[in-house]
Parts: sequence; structure tokens; C-alpha cells
Amino acid sequence: MNAVRISIPQQRLWLMQGGEVLADYQVSTAANGAGERNGSECTPRGRHVVRARIGTGCPVGTIFVGRRPTGELFSPELRASGPQRDWILTRILWLSGCEPGRNRLGEVDTMSRYIYIHGTPDDAELGRPGSHGCIRMANDAVIELFDRVAVGTPVVIEG
Repeated sequence: MNAVRISIPQQRLWLMQGGEVLADYQVSTAANGAGERNGSECTPRGRHVVRARIGTGCPVGTIFVGRRPTGELFSPELRASGPQRDWILTRILWLSGCEPGRNRLGEVDTMSRYIYIHGTPDDAELGRPGSHGCIRMANDAVIELFDRVAVGTPVVIEG
């Protein structure tokens, strides 16, 4: 089974199999840095799994709200209507923490915080923190990753 490793300091995501790197992607994690508390808008650290895969077959640029496709595709005009919006596009890999008290249950529950690996607008800056807690990827990269991971895939986020 494949695994995913994410480095907050390096703003990188690696798709792994055994000890071998299968793919290496630039990402953007939280502007607020690393942290697990509900409402912090930080990227949670530790061991996670892919809990759900959302967006199979959706066109590139599909806009998601509440994990549902809206039927719209991202455009510069839509960006202008919501310049501060954290756009969730193309695919969603919803994460669930595996460490009770650290990133699972109570005030530190990754899944109930709706932390995803997801696509972002093509003009969004990757390689530096900027999200509201999620891990943002280029749309083509998130499709490639999505197609190579299953529900239950381990994800380790290092901070």
C-alpha cells in the first residue's frame, strides 16, 4: 500500500511505497503554522489516514462546498466574487487523525476540523504556507495523487 508523507517546514508532499519516493509535490499548508486545536486554522501533525476520497471523475476546477460539487468550475470571475475565499477544487482527500488526544477526538480531531488534501486555483502560490489548515496542491497534482491512494492510506504530517 502507498503512504503519504507531508513536511510542513519544507512545504512538500511525498507519495511513498516502502522507503521509495514515487512522487514529490509542492504544497501549501496553513498560514497559521502547525497545530491541532479546533478553530486554530493550523495544519495538524502526526499520523492520519485518508478517511474519504471525494470528486472521482469531476472536471478539473470543480468547486466543492461542504464536500459536494457545486456544478461550477473555478474561473477568474468567481475568484473576483470571493477574493479571500479558500477555494476547494478538483479533488478532496479527507483526513482522519490516528492519535487520540493529539489529532483525534475532542478539541483536536482532524476529521471534525474538515482537514483535507485538495486542489487550489492555478494561480495560488504553493511552496509557502497560505491555507486555513488544509494541504493545498496544484489541480493536476491532486488528481495524480488521488488516483494513487485509497481510503485507509496512511498520511504522516511532520511539523
